[in-house]
Parts: sequence; structure tokens; C-alpha cells
Amino acid sequence: MGKQIWRRWRAAVMATALTLSACAPVPVVTPLPVPQPARPVLPAPAAPHAATPDGAARSFVQVMRRMEPAVQQDCLNRRTRPIRCDFIFVVDDRPGLEPNAFQTIDRSGRPVVGFTLSLIAQTVSPDEIAFVVGHEAAHHILNHLDRKSGASTAAAVVLGSLATAYGGDAAAVERAQQIGASVGSRYYSKEWELEADYLGSIIALNAGYDPINGSRLFQRIPDPGNHVLGTHPSRAQRLAQVRRAVEDVQAGRVR
Repeated sequence: MGKQIWRRWRAAVMATALTLSACAPVPVVTPLPVPQPARPVLPAPAAPHAATPDGAARSFVQVMRRMEPAVQQDCLNRRTRPIRCDFIFVVDDRPGLEPNAFQTIDRSGRPVVGFTLSLIAQTVSPDEIAFVVGHEAAHHILNHLDRKSGASTAAAVVLGSLATAYGGDAAAVERAQQIGASVGSRYYSKEWELEADYLGSIIALNAGYDPINGSRLFQRIPDPGNHVLGTHPSRAQRLAQVRRAVEDVQAGRVR
């Protein structure tokens, strides 16, 4: 009798266990999401600095603390020939100078980027300062200084040769060479300005600044239009180039 009770109890336990196991939900294994590379986000536009020369100067110092290492790193990463990347940044504080920025090299070959006080005072935000710094540094990284010299020389030789072929005297040949040098440097500079706008935007973006906001500086300076002998591209071309650079970075086409 005891054995029969035991068999019945064990059969009931097993039946209950089977019923419970049949009703238990099957665990669903959810695959972990594949990590995607972070898409660069355009920084928030920097707050305008104080609309005074002193406020602009203080902003310039703060911007350079971030831009200088970014410029150097981008130069090392992007250079296509053995150029120096230990930039010197200078401010031309002589009174009466027009707003301007420039790029050159010193006697040892070290790159120099300079700004006039009037240009710094004309900026209204750190983004604008960063954009100008990146633009001028890009000229050096892209080897525009040497290429501009070569373009001027080539144009001068061509026009000088034409003047000689058409019987020009020595004075006429010299004038043709001078015109050729001027035309050569201007003709090629528009393309190079756009190249510097593009790379300069990327450099500023890598340093944490908003190049689109920075390029608003173009809206406060005279628009050169799109003349054949204009030394700079039109405002519309330059603004479009900046937007293209940001879009390319965000799409992962460039870094």
C-alpha cells in the first residue's frame, strides 16, 4: 500500500513538473547592438565676446590656447612633404593697419601666422577667431606659399615671352613680366582660398569650435564677387565651402 502511494505521488510530481516546464516561457536572447562610431557633433556656437578691443584680445588668447595644439597636430597628420609644424603666432600691433591675417615662414623655415589688431577687434566671437586661425594655418599645410611663388613666376615667363615674340622692347617685356606675376598669383589664389577655407574649417572643428558660426565674419566684410581677377572667392562660395567641410566631417568622409 505504501509503495502504491509513493508511485502515485511521484507520478503526480513528475506530471506537475512537466506541465510547468511546458508553460514556462522560452528565454529570448536579444543580440547586443553593434557599437557604431560616434558621429561628430557640431559644437554649439561660442558666446559672443565683449564688443570691445579688450574683450576681443582676451578671447584671442583663450582661443589660441586651444587652436595652437590643434593646428600643430593637423599639420603633422596632413602634411604631404617635410614641412615644419611648430607654428609661431604673432599679432601686429602697429596702429592704422587694415584688418588682415597672413601666413609666411621665418628664415629657419618655421611657419608664422600673423594677425593685425584691427582684425582681432573686428571679430565678435571665439568661433570667428578660430576660423581665421585655421584658415591661415591651412595655407601653410597646403603649401600655398611656395605654389603661389611658382604660379607667379610661370605667368611672368609666359607673358614676357609673348612680349618678346611680338617685338616688344626691354621695357615692354619687363612690364609684361610684372603684369604676368600679378595675374598669375591672383588667378590661382581664389582656388587656394577655398582650399584653405575647407581645411581651416576642419581644423577649427577639431579644436571644438563652430566654423559655420565663425564664417559669419564673411558677412561683415566686402563681398569681392566672382571677378576673374579677384584675389578672393565670392562670399557665397566661401560660405558653401565651410558648410561642405562640416558635412564631410559629420558624414565620415574626412577627419
